[in-house]
Order: sequence, then C-alpha cells, then structure tokens
Amino acid sequence: MSMSYTAVLPLDSAFEVRAHAANRLWRAINGRAPGPAFHELSLQRRERLVLAVRALDGRMDGGTYRAVAEVLFGKKRIPERAWKTHDLRNRTIRLVQSGVALMRGGYRELLRYRRKQK
Repeated sequence: MSMSYTAVLPLDSAFEVRAHAANRLWRAINGRAPGPAFHELSLQRRERLVLAVRALDGRMDGGTYRAVAEVLFGKKRIPERAWKTHDLRNRTIRLVQSGVALMRGGYRELLRYRRKQK
C-alpha cells in the first residue's frame, strides 16, 4: 500500500523554487537521491562564511585580531612587526565584521532565493 501526498504550489514569483523543492521532496520520499539544491553557494562563498564564523567565535572568546588571524591563517603568515598595516589584519577585521552581521540576522539572507533580474 503506497502513500499519496499533495503539494500546494502557489503560482507566484517563487513558484520555480517551490516546484524544485517539491520535486526533491518527492524523490527523497521515494528513496531516490534528492538531486542538487536549487542554488548552491559557491565554494569560495562557503569558505568565507566558515572563516567569518570562526573569526567571530575567536573574537567573542576574547581573542585579539592578531590571535584570530594566527588561528585562521597560520602563525607563519603573520608578521612580527608590520601587523598594523598587514593585509591579513584588514582581512581578519572584515571577517569578524561579516560574522557579526551574520549573527545579527544576516544568516537569513543565505536562505533567501535571489531571483534573476529581467
């Protein structure tokens, strides 16, 4: 005896996304691989998000930007003297700022589908 399910898909601006999600759900229910997500984050974006969360975590744990950078990029890449003007210092600060933005609700943007502009 097989189960029957119904999906209600409004014909609105997000129809394409909902139809894709419904198809993935149907495949999973029927024991198939669900297939690719509708829009996946690029590898570069995923890596930056991971670094941002790790940087925020280190900073909120009381770490200095220098200490956070040493953990993220390795101690060998951090200069002894020219830290104040080093590009990794600026990058670490930006990563922490990105992490703070995610923490304050920016993570929701990751869940939104960006429609193509016509």
